[in-house]
Amino acid sequence: MYRFLLTPRWWGINVFAVLAIPFCIFMGSWQLSRFEDRVDTHHQQEDRSADAKVAAARPLDSLLPVDTVSSGRQATARGHYDTRHQLLVPDRTLNAEQGGEQGGKSGGKPGFYVLTLLRTDHGKALPVVRGWLPGDADTKADAAKVPAPPKGEVTVTGALQASENQGTNGVQAEGGLPRGQLGMISAASLVNIVPYPVHDAWITLTDAQAPLRAVPPAAAEGSGLDLKAFQNLGYTGEWFVFAGFVVFMWFRLFRREAEAAKDAALGLEPLDSLGAPSTLGAPNTLGTVDAAETAETVAEGDAVEGDAAVRDAAVRDAAEGDVAGAEARPEATSRG
Repeated sequence: MYRFLLTPRWWGINVFAVLAIPFCIFMGSWQLSRFEDRVDTHHQQEDRSADAKVAAARPLDSLLPVDTVSSGRQATARGHYDTRHQLLVPDRTLNAEQGGEQGGKSGGKPGFYVLTLLRTDHGKALPVVRGWLPGDADTKADAAKVPAPPKGEVTVTGALQASENQGTNGVQAEGGLPRGQLGMISAASLVNIVPYPVHDAWITLTDAQAPLRAVPPAAAEGSGLDLKAFQNLGYTGEWFVFAGFVVFMWFRLFRREAEAAKDAALGLEPLDSLGAPSTLGAPNTLGTVDAAETAETVAEGDAVEGDAAVRDAAVRDAAEGDVAGAEARPEATSRG
């Protein structure tokens, strides 16, 4: 009954199923492992952020370059502020997603960062976000609220952050900002603004100068449960569904073929979609049927011709009888 499994068509179906099912399971497991890695990294980053708040600050040079481990760590640097190149970073908000008490108080109101470059003793300058102010950086009244940076040599301490990129929230990478504003905090953006080299990192001060509010450090890129992480989880479900669909279709095709083979063994005619007996797989009887139909047609034609001959004879007899009757009537009249 299952000899159809040895046909070339079913060889192809079986090979496809054997290869597709393990591949789908492997891809689903891989996507799931990526999601689990993102969850583990997120927990590790949270633990590091909690430890960084109580850990002692380390020199800036010992934490560079910034990676997922050093991001958010407390760094310290010494130098003097470049008051001629103080910049405002517009369209930035503090909200609950960034964490910290300040985020909850601001309630997601629009505002701007205040960034001042710290000229260190090692040649490169360090971008320092001194804090955040609510309002519009384009408004003179709001910009006038920015306090002047401390003069002379200072030591700053804050959370170390990696340079922003075009995918960072709030970044304005298209440019076109007024003079004195910066759309993206990165060495690449500052190279055309200041006449000296800049570290490919920045810090946000732990203690902000009033009326500024401290900017909480952001999680390192690729370490949070963002949209990409949940995309991995969605892809996991899709691959497992594909594997189940392949199994379902194989059993469906197998069952249909098995039932057709069983009906053929019992001599049952399969039905088409309209419920009529299907000619698929039946012996070729077209020649016999045509011959029978031809013989029947000839017989019907002979019967029709015979009936016509009988009718013609009856008509002729009737006509001859009428003529004879018509000739007899004048003779009877003349005798009378």
